[in-house]
Amino acid sequence: MSDASPTAAVLIIGDEILSGRTQDTNLNTLARFLGALGIDLLEARTVGDRQEQIVGALNALRARHDYVFTTGGIGPTHDDITADAVAAAFGVGIGEHPEALAILERRYGAEFNAPRRRMARIPEGGSLIANPVTDAPGFQLGNVFVMAGVPKIMTAMLEDVAPRLRTGAAVHARTVRVAGVGEGSVAEILGSAARANRAISYGSYPFGHGSVDEIGTNLVVRGRDELAVETAVEGLLRELREAGIAAERV
Repeated sequence: MSDASPTAAVLIIGDEILSGRTQDTNLNTLARFLGALGIDLLEARTVGDRQEQIVGALNALRARHDYVFTTGGIGPTHDDITADAVAAAFGVGIGEHPEALAILERRYGAEFNAPRRRMARIPEGGSLIANPVTDAPGFQLGNVFVMAGVPKIMTAMLEDVAPRLRTGAAVHARTVRVAGVGEGSVAEILGSAARANRAISYGSYPFGHGSVDEIGTNLVVRGRDELAVETAVEGLLRELREAGIAAERV
């Protein structure tokens, strides 16, 4: 694990994601959230509603990263098995959490039935993550944060998660737009810049189709030192223009 900038992984849980019935947007939300905190999101996996898959993936990820964020599988139905899987991964028991039970009882009143009661089951040692949308809490156990799969709820839970995280230096990103040529035409210049400046990340992202007027490449320069990023961008622009390739900041 990094001593400088914390690292993170995301574990997306749900048969509905793997079948294509539901499109995941939580990964994008988490990537932006973590990036703003200077936490490097280095890995993401998607698994179905099968305990052995969840346990295996979770144990692999939590051993390699400072933080793991799971989404999905903490609702009231029979296939919501994430809490049980997390307990199994950590080798702890699971039972009704008094505070979670009280939250859910207040929320549902006379409609607090057995399926909804399942959402009060939290692994031993887990601390609750507040859910300002539907009240049903997520939880944290060790370096693992277990959150809802519904994007609106997951996003709202991040407010309670943020203060618990060790932050790093934010990543600064700048984009240089090259119109009229594909990334193959700029690959040598970009590769040379990357080899000369290992502290900066360079990426190329082609866009457009068809005629030469419609294609182009966005070159993205990233780094934690803002001045170094600006210097790298200026150097890249100079190299491109010297090669006769029109480029501009965007």
